[in-house]
Amino acid sequence: MQGQQPKSGVAYFFQGFQLIQTKGLKRFVFIPLMVNLLLFSVAFYFLLQQIDGAILWVMDLVPEWLSWLRDWLSVILWPLAVVIILVTFSFIFSSIANWLAAPFNGLLAERVEQHLTGQQFDDGGFAAVLKDVPRTLGREWTKLVYYIPRALGFLIIFFLLPVFGQVIWFLFTAWMMAIQYCDYPFDNHKVPFPVMRDQLGEAKGTAFSFGLAVTLFAMVPIVNFLVMPVAICGATAMWVDKFRPKLGARSNLSGQ
Repeated sequence: MQGQQPKSGVAYFFQGFQLIQTKGLKRFVFIPLMVNLLLFSVAFYFLLQQIDGAILWVMDLVPEWLSWLRDWLSVILWPLAVVIILVTFSFIFSSIANWLAAPFNGLLAERVEQHLTGQQFDDGGFAAVLKDVPRTLGREWTKLVYYIPRALGFLIIFFLLPVFGQVIWFLFTAWMMAIQYCDYPFDNHKVPFPVMRDQLGEAKGTAFSFGLAVTLFAMVPIVNFLVMPVAICGATAMWVDKFRPKLGARSNLSGQ
């Protein structure tokens, strides 16, 4: 927008917190929020139950003559395990949640864009959402195909290079968070996935800082339940400001 200072990705993410409270948008936030709440609660509870068993297994690997090491390990392994679970969990389970809520996430992005632009879109309501499910899930599959080979490579680095590997994995997760959530408004306008990826690459600083904010907040208990709808709203605001002026003409939501 002319005369407006460029915003960082972090600022767009925080704008998402404002948007989910906006009258007229709250009902579209409900389904993504409930999917996230249920999945994260069950999965996180299950994973935490496994930590004690995993730590005991590691402790059993310590030879008797290093028994003094066990007390030290018990102190550091528990918080380390929680951190690793939170970082990995923040993307893997949000991806599952996004698969389940994908059609409604796209609808939320559409309504946020309508709110921000004042433009009325032609849509078929809930029936159109259901009709669009196969295409929407196909787009989620495209993102998964993009993610898996890269994740495998970065996981090797994660285990082979302590500290550096963890930093690289965290940055990769942030990039994937940006792709995951920014894709909803792009997909609403039928912008092909490679074009979307290239556009985010051209605005890498904004995309990365947005993804970093999403990743960090996805690691915070309770707050992570809100991350999905907040990130969708923030990513849509980013689309409206930075990408819609260039790519909006591709839209089939022109309201004409």
